[in-house]
Amino acid sequence: MTVYFIGAGPGAADLITVRGQRILRQCSVCLYAGSIMPDDLLAECPPGARVVDTGPLTLDAIIEEISAADAEGLDVARLHSGDPSLYSAVAEQCRRLDVLGIDHEIVPGVPAFAAAAAALGTELTVPGVAQTVTITRVSTLSTAMPEGEDLRTLAAPGATLALHLAAAQIDTVAADLVAGDIRPILRSPWWPTPAGPPRRSCVAPLPT
Repeated sequence: MTVYFIGAGPGAADLITVRGQRILRQCSVCLYAGSIMPDDLLAECPPGARVVDTGPLTLDAIIEEISAADAEGLDVARLHSGDPSLYSAVAEQCRRLDVLGIDHEIVPGVPAFAAAAAALGTELTVPGVAQTVTITRVSTLSTAMPEGEDLRTLAAPGATLALHLAAAQIDTVAADLVAGDIRPILRSPWWPTPAGPPRRSCVAPLPT
């Protein structure tokens, strides 16, 4: 029995990797966050699979679901949006599985920043402009940013900033950069969730 942490991509069912899709089709149990996982992707689960929305579940409850599958010898597909290496809470789940002696494997996915660049038809690294990409986010009520990781500090060297989980705070992001005397071109694609608005984007210079 193995738990597969599968990167499901940025929101489109056809942006999962071939490997991720193949494993998903073979697993008898699928755990996913309902608010961010498209129905077309869940349709790839095999007939009769146990499909569980973990959105309302605690970490303990998720581990209980996995432990129950382990007791039956059933492989588990644990779907995470984007790539599991970014903002996915995979690490805390893996630590719990290590304690229980349950095998697990991470299957990479298409990260949101790569899909956003494609949607904008642009590169994130341009010779003579920026050769460094900083992947970050903004502070939220539940999770503050560590000291020294504020947007002004991160943007100061001139690197490209790829912000995750920030669409709802785009006005705050722009104001923060302007206050720090940083004047980049702000390119902002919004990627949809199944229950959210369609994808849209804007490109605009920040005011001087």
